[in-house]
Amino acid sequence: MMLELFSTDANSVNTVSHLIQLSVAPVFLLAGVGSLLGVLVSRLSRIVEKSERLNTLLLTEKSENPIDKRSTDIRLQRQALEKRRHLLNQAILACTMTGLFVALVIMIMFLSAFFAFNGSFVIAVLFIVAMGSLIVGLLLFLREIYFASH
Repeated sequence: MMLELFSTDANSVNTVSHLIQLSVAPVFLLAGVGSLLGVLVSRLSRIVEKSERLNTLLLTEKSENPIDKRSTDIRLQRQALEKRRHLLNQAILACTMTGLFVALVIMIMFLSAFFAFNGSFVIAVLFIVAMGSLIVGLLLFLREIYFASH
């Protein structure tokens, strides 16, 4: 039995308002994940810019003296930046997946109410997967921070 979307029945209005109350926590989680993604993308952007500057510097160094200690240092810095870039890309992927899983949780909450099916198992599994994905993203971010500071 489908819940009437445009019904003025007090029960359906209460049901929808209760669903909105239940979805507030996942929505706040989505906002937090969005903020985290902003930080990750910002760090990635700085790494890309620094890498481009090092590439330009390396090209000038090569033309002046191809086997210079400075050129070797620049190559090592580029390798470290590449490792950090890779970690950040993975963290961005994991956090984006978190956002998608949380959005699916919210969607299934509403669909299960409107189409009268029990989606609690799917919601629980998706939420657990979302938390796992968030943990992976945060661990990758932590690892990138470690490499940046050492």
